[in-house]
Amino acid sequence: MSAERVIRKYANRRLYDAADSRHVTLEDIRRMIGAGDRIKVVDDKTGEDVTRSILLQIIANQEQFGTPVLSTQLLEAIIRFYGNPVQEMLTRYLEQSVGGLLRQQEVMRTEMAKVLESPLAPVANMARENMELWAKMQASMLSAFSPAAQPPAASAEPPRNTASASAAAEQSADTAAGSGNAGATPRKRPRPRKRRG
Repeated sequence: MSAERVIRKYANRRLYDAADSRHVTLEDIRRMIGAGDRIKVVDDKTGEDVTRSILLQIIANQEQFGTPVLSTQLLEAIIRFYGNPVQEMLTRYLEQSVGGLLRQQEVMRTEMAKVLESPLAPVANMARENMELWAKMQASMLSAFSPAAQPPAASAEPPRNTASASAAAEQSADTAAGSGNAGATPRKRPRPRKRRG
C-alpha cells in the first residue's frame, strides 16, 4: 500500500492533487484507488476531511453509469440498517466479507504471475471463484439482515411417487423374507383370469 495522497477540494468543486501538482477528476481518483493508492481529500478553505463524501460520489457514479456492484436488494438492506441498533454489526460483516474478496484477489494475482509458465485454467478458476464468493456474500447478507428473508426449508427433496414407494417397500419385504428363509419357495402370484366371450 502506497503513502497517503492528499487531494485538495476548492470552493469551485475542483480537485487538486498536491503530489502531481495538477487538477484531477473523480475518475482520476477512482484510478488512483484502483492502483492501490490511499487518498485523503481535504477542503482547501476549512481543512475538513471530506474523503467519505468524495468516495461516495465515486461509488454512486460507478453504480449509475458504470458496471454496478450493489444489487437493488442489497442497497435496500443497507438502507434499513441506518439508525438500527445492529448497524455496527453490518459494518463488521461487510468489512470481513470484502476482506475475504481482497485475499482472494491476492491469490489470483499470484496465479497470474505464473501465466507464462502454466495454462490459463487456474486463473480462470480463480476469477470464477471470486464471482461466486461475491454472489454468496450478497445472498448471505440479504438472508441474514433483510427482514423479508425467509429461512431455508429443512428439506429440498421432491415429493416421492407413492406408487413407486409402495412397490419398492413390497420388493424390499420380499427380499428380506427370502434372505431370512433361504430354503423357502418363492410366493406364487395368482394367474390372471380369462375373460369369457
